[in-house]
Amino acid sequence: MTVSVTDRPISVAPEWAPQKAIWTAWPANLSQWNGDLEAPRRDVAAMVRALGPANRVRLLVNGAEAEASARAALGGLAEIVPARYGDIWLRDTGPIFARLRGGAVALKFKTNSWGGKFDLPDDATVGEDVARLAGLPVLSFDFVLEGGAVDRDGEGTILATRQTLLNPNRNGWSKEEAEAALEQGLGAKTVIWIDEGLKNDHTDGHIDNIVRFVGPGRVACQSPSGPDDPNAETLDGIARTLEEATDAKGARLEVVRIPGPGLYRNTLGEIAPASHLNFVIANGVVVMPVYGTPTQDEALEALQAVFPDRKVIGVPSRGLLGAGDAGGGSFHCITQQEPA
Repeated sequence: MTVSVTDRPISVAPEWAPQKAIWTAWPANLSQWNGDLEAPRRDVAAMVRALGPANRVRLLVNGAEAEASARAALGGLAEIVPARYGDIWLRDTGPIFARLRGGAVALKFKTNSWGGKFDLPDDATVGEDVARLAGLPVLSFDFVLEGGAVDRDGEGTILATRQTLLNPNRNGWSKEEAEAALEQGLGAKTVIWIDEGLKNDHTDGHIDNIVRFVGPGRVACQSPSGPDDPNAETLDGIARTLEEATDAKGARLEVVRIPGPGLYRNTLGEIAPASHLNFVIANGVVVMPVYGTPTQDEALEALQAVFPDRKVIGVPSRGLLGAGDAGGGSFHCITQQEPA
């Protein structure tokens, strides 16, 4: 079932709004994880446990082995949902849940495998499948947009990076074309542009690794950790941009800085895009990725101060971050919230 683009306006709730469900997926293909499914599965299972009884987790499983291993790992903690998908990055390949005049809807944007880098079967269709499983009509758009490339305040303000949205490997947009598309697809009134994301980010600098709305008029970004932080200049530049920005209401943003992980190398010795900002905001809890770095306790304390009405839980995410072509993200990348 589809709906018409004339059923406007589109309203997309902020992540901190009450949620009906959280959609995620179980690692299922050895070739996508350097032959090791145990490490990413351990992280996904820990995230699901941290989300706890206050959240309905709907876990996609691709194939009989994935289903059996998910049931063994999680028992009744998640609703196991057989489905087909390429990899687990549902933030990007799944739908964005929204509301139109006629009610709830699933927004489906085109995917081109993150600029043609990771072309996997069923990534192009899992969005429609999630919408069907959620029992919602689909509103499709004929342009590429990954969910992790945008963050929103629910009041018309969108955060995005030029590195992703204006990249020739996506739509070839100008800034003005991108803003028009975001208005059409997400109801954007104001777009706050950040230049670039973290080094070696597979996604070409997704915003959900560097800046997140944490409340109306309030954003979190990271501060450098140590003189060897490879992203120090980028992180400080992000903070300066945010301090000068205004939201859709014309108000200055309150900028909160969270200590970043600093220099983090994966098992291949590569500088990896580890980020504490790839957290999930859910009913009653915030699940923050940690990597065993010296600043993680300080980061947890800082984020807890941002969310006094939720319990902030640190969960290891080194398996999801992965190495080489495998992994590259964390908990926000593998989830999509369905608002209540």
